[in-house]
Amino acid sequence: MAKCSVCGKGPQFGNNRSHSMRATRKMWKPNVSKRNLVINGQRQRINVCTRCLRTFHKVR
Repeated sequence: MAKCSVCGKGPQFGNNRSHSMRATRKMWKPNVSKRNLVINGQRQRINVCTRCLRTFHKVR
């Protein structure tokens, strides 16, 4: 599973809880995509989560 290159966000683990409180394992994956971004004047292909992508466009 991919990790965000900016914030390091990766998959998180926990339990699904049904109405009867049965616990089954679950994995929540971050919304990570490969993007070509201009960083320090050079294009780089990095894995970025959507939250960091929004922040990147807000700063520019």
